[in-house]
Amino acid sequence: MSLSAASDAVAERPSSVFASRRLTTAQLVVDIVVPASLALLAVPIAGFGGVGSVLVLLGMATAATVRRLNPLIALLAAWFVCLAQVLAGMGPHPANIAVLVVLYSTAAYGTTVTRWMGFASAFVGAAIVTVHLVLPQAVATLSEQLGSAAGIASAVVPALLLFGGSLTLFLLSWTLGILASTWRRARQNRVEAELAAREMTIEQERTRIARDMHDIVAHSLAVVVAQADGARYVGRSDPAAVDTALATIASTSREALADVRVLLEQLRHRQAEGPQPGLGDLDRLLAQVEAAGLAVERQVTGAPGTLTTVQQLAVYRVVQESLTNALRHADTGQPVLLRFDWATHGLTITIASSLRTHSGRDGRDARDGRDARESRESYPSHSLAIHRGHGIPGMTERMALVGGSLTAEPERERFVVRAWLPFGATQHLPGGAA
Repeated sequence: MSLSAASDAVAERPSSVFASRRLTTAQLVVDIVVPASLALLAVPIAGFGGVGSVLVLLGMATAATVRRLNPLIALLAAWFVCLAQVLAGMGPHPANIAVLVVLYSTAAYGTTVTRWMGFASAFVGAAIVTVHLVLPQAVATLSEQLGSAAGIASAVVPALLLFGGSLTLFLLSWTLGILASTWRRARQNRVEAELAAREMTIEQERTRIARDMHDIVAHSLAVVVAQADGARYVGRSDPAAVDTALATIASTSREALADVRVLLEQLRHRQAEGPQPGLGDLDRLLAQVEAAGLAVERQVTGAPGTLTTVQQLAVYRVVQESLTNALRHADTGQPVLLRFDWATHGLTITIASSLRTHSGRDGRDARDGRDARESRESYPSHSLAIHRGHGIPGMTERMALVGGSLTAEPERERFVVRAWLPFGATQHLPGGAA
């Protein structure tokens, strides 16, 4: 059974004591057909007991029919029929077994009030049965053996046995209903927990894909914009540079388009993911950034350790986002420092870029006022508070998901992103991707 089907199959309790429950078509058919069929079969037999016997049969059949639709109405109807039997002086009727079914239903399907009314009615019903069946004989016995211990015992013991037996039978039916209700609620809670877990997994996957989309599009557009601006300004003096810029734009756009198609396929089909970039792809990333006009000074210290595929993807995305931000907001006239410090227990990554001055050391601030505003917002001076857009929180989250940490803040004349990643960290990620 699917989760949604199982969830729909669990009927809700009514909101008030007299409200009817919502039943499935199959439940309605069973509740109507079965009692009606038994009543029709038993009518000829009950007819030998007179009209009263037939009325008792029909009344109990009606109570059994509505036992799940409205347990309280069924309870009241069943005990009303029993009380009418007592008042009419009738003896027990085979249809009275429907009381057990009704008591079960009050506990299994009724509200809290209905459930405890069914519990209380078990004691009242046992007392009525005892009084109706034993009291006349007990009075006669006591009157015959007035004052004798044997007479009292012969009158009281049968009454106590009948009361205890009736009460046990009624409470057993009620208890079975409680157990059924508890099992059904446990199943419903389990179904709801599985649905919530599935929704959480889907939401995490959407968040991951949105984060990857941001990284891909932001990086690619930054390279494209930088190349287009460069080609526009040097086109007349150096036509060959235009061809190089256009080639870089085409290559970057094709790679971005391929990556976006992979992400869209993941949205369309929940299948195994395609290959994700890792440390081996950093050279290609640095070549793209340098072709866009940003020099990168790469330093490596220590002996490289082993990172999982998920950790390598996190490192790649952090480096990609940091270099993209540097390309957009930093002083591209100064090289960006990319340092990998391999230690015994983990890896420290440092990306440090020069803060762009208001005068525009590379001239882009003067040419594009929007770039200047973005620079002041994303890479503020010491007198300004740090502005965090989507990129820095995304990088922080990526590192946290693989057991690491990340800081990003100005240090003197540079903006420094520093990430730390331990070896062998445990990941809790949907689909094994960061």
